Amino acid sequence: MEPLVGVKIGCLLALLTLTLFCGIIPICFKWFRIHAATAGKHRRVLTLLGCISAGVFLGAGLMHMTAEALEGIDSEIQSYFLQNRTRNEGNASDTTDSTDVDYPFGELIISLGFFLVFLLESLALQWCPNGTRGSKTCEEEWGGAHAAHSSTLHSHGPLPSPSQRPFRALVLLLSLSFHSVFEGLAVGLQSSVPAVLQLCLAVLAHKGLVVFGVGLRLVQTGTGRRWALISILALALMSPLGLALGMVVAGGNSEGGRALAQAVLEGVAAGTFLYVTFFEILPRELATPESPLAKWGCVAAGFAFMAIIAIWA
Repeated sequence: MEPLVGVKIGCLLALLTLTLFCGIIPICFKWFRIHAATAGKHRRVLTLLGCISAGVFLGAGLMHMTAEALEGIDSEIQSYFLQNRTRNEGNASDTTDSTDVDYPFGELIISLGFFLVFLLESLALQWCPNGTRGSKTCEEEWGGAHAAHSSTLHSHGPLPSPSQRPFRALVLLLSLSFHSVFEGLAVGLQSSVPAVLQLCLAVLAHKGLVVFGVGLRLVQTGTGRRWALISILALALMSPLGLALGMVVAGGNSEGGRALAQAVLEGVAAGTFLYVTFFEILPRELATPESPLAKWGCVAAGFAFMAIIAIWA
């Protein structure tokens, strides 16, 4: 076995093992279930832990998924116009090509992903208008003694209704799955051992925290244990799957159309991830008014950690 292949197989196993381990921890330990927390200190710790995970999601969405999608889309669009310019050298002016390339295609595709999920959720609510009746119960459950106070000026607004949670949880898992496949694909396509190790370590550093946050999110939103475990297992398999695909195609050159399609899919995934982050995760953690500065600090700490990892990722 070639050393490069052996290193890639080792990275595949490491990605699978770490993802499963980090995702299963909050599912298997009752301590992480906020509904089972009776002591005020216990609930406060879990709330702040949720804020840290919200910051991790925010950092993953902005510093990793969005940044990588923008870079990939811009690169592929530039290559596409360059190829067209070379192919039709005398048929179009350089000024026209430059204007086309300068258009923010990456931001447009990410926004399309955002509005796609917005549209799907709006259609679901339009077809099932009675599904929003549980929002008050949800607020009381999470607001506790502060439920009445949450409706004052200090409140950040109502929580997402229970009818929206399964859909948004599915969107979160799908967007992360797309991103995980592309991360694994990038590792599998590397042609040297140092490059494979460097990229794999960068993926491992932020993936562990993100998957822990997903497990914590599933537990705190009342997802059944079986479905939570299935979701984490499916998510854990995505990066190894992408790495395996990268190993298969590592010997060939990427077709422009295939690379562009990959960049577009990652952009759509980034837009869907940002939608869930801003409409589900952050509002849920900031719904109650207690300890606002501590919550801000925890969200900022989670984001800062992901921003530091982006130096090497």
